[in-house]
Amino acid sequence: MLTGKVQRRPRGDLARVLVVDDEADIRELLDLTVARMGLLADCAATVAEARKFLEQQRYQLCLTDMRLPDGDGLAIVRLIAESYGETPVAVITAFGTTQNAVAALKAGAFDYLAKPVALEQLRSLIKSALNLPRRSGGTGDGEGSEAATRLIGTSPAIIHVREMIDKLARSQAPVYISGESGTGKELAARLIHDQSARRSAPFVPVNCGAIPENLMESEFFGYRKGAFTGADSDRPGFFQAAQGGTLFLDEVADLPLGMQVKLLRAIQEKKVRQVGSTVEEPVDLRIISATHHQLRDCVDAGSFRQDLYYRVNVIELRMPPLRERREDIASLAESMLVRLCGPQPPRLDPEAARMLNDYSFPGNVRELENILERATALCSGQTVVVDDLQLAPATAVRDSLGREGETLDDYINRIEKQAILEALTKTEFNRTAAARLLGVSFRSLRYRIERLGIEE
Repeated sequence: MLTGKVQRRPRGDLARVLVVDDEADIRELLDLTVARMGLLADCAATVAEARKFLEQQRYQLCLTDMRLPDGDGLAIVRLIAESYGETPVAVITAFGTTQNAVAALKAGAFDYLAKPVALEQLRSLIKSALNLPRRSGGTGDGEGSEAATRLIGTSPAIIHVREMIDKLARSQAPVYISGESGTGKELAARLIHDQSARRSAPFVPVNCGAIPENLMESEFFGYRKGAFTGADSDRPGFFQAAQGGTLFLDEVADLPLGMQVKLLRAIQEKKVRQVGSTVEEPVDLRIISATHHQLRDCVDAGSFRQDLYYRVNVIELRMPPLRERREDIASLAESMLVRLCGPQPPRLDPEAARMLNDYSFPGNVRELENILERATALCSGQTVVVDDLQLAPATAVRDSLGREGETLDDYINRIEKQAILEALTKTEFNRTAAARLLGVSFRSLRYRIERLGIEE
């Protein structure tokens, strides 16, 4: 094989891969693997040679080593991200140097492989990279996705979220989605999956806080027949169900420490062992996690492992609360009313619209939908009025922050506490009913009660 000079291959519709590695045997292995997949490969031994190839040829994928004679793979990752954004790039790193892989993913790499290169993983990576959809123009609107139609708005905060989703969809990096309950964390995860190379494979959402601790290992990794009493047949777990696709770990902070150790190993090794089995099975999936907790605080408190934190939080996507994107409330309400009532929905009375715009929304977008669902059931005719919303005036945000010297956070906490107390009083302190009234999950209400120090 030649390097340093563009190899003129026969033209055609075959995809082309750029291989960058200073070891001749690795270049030969990669070139041979690519050729057997019916693809074309150009090979370079240095950053300079790779740059020349990129200037003269369009590639559908770049595979680059991390250590090169005149630089490192990160330089190629950054170059491609800046100038050849349509080309996914994967890095090959020495076994055990996961910090290099994480750095590459944060710099914009599509994925990484550890040496010695496993051919099965290499072929899977190449197929995923070639299956990436074309960019939607950089806006991340994803008009072809049903989920995208619900992630609407024109505020800077939500525009940034859509742009981030567009970028994250073109990567295999683990993503951590942070944000309060009801901000649309699962919606964002589905959108990342729907726009990714894994879109034709399953999206498997898992509520980590809803699984009994004694069943977690068998639920996540599956079990073999006879592994325990009641195991009458083999059963796959969440990892096997998400094979080729995306596993969404919602409320990941609720995982017990023992399960966190097992999850960390599964993510690092890309293998799982079913309960009752003696062999590990390879899995190919992407991990997206989320929680309404501050995960960094959980690490500091010792309830979440630091090593797992760095594995799931390679890239963070923050979902903004609705109070930070008030300009989107009107368009969200309009879209929700159509979804709830059909093409001729009731309209919001100006006073009702003003009250919604001034409301603090402790339950965020989910609460807005619950309020409108209740209002459409109560309204008479084709107009939703203030009384139909059933919002307590005390929970509306006023022009003044309230008490003299009170900060915005203090004000929001006071209003949120007052809203929760009112809901608890109305439901005779039935937490489940109060959570339903507030438009939040039971778990979210319990967390807020503890955080705000509410005594029942």
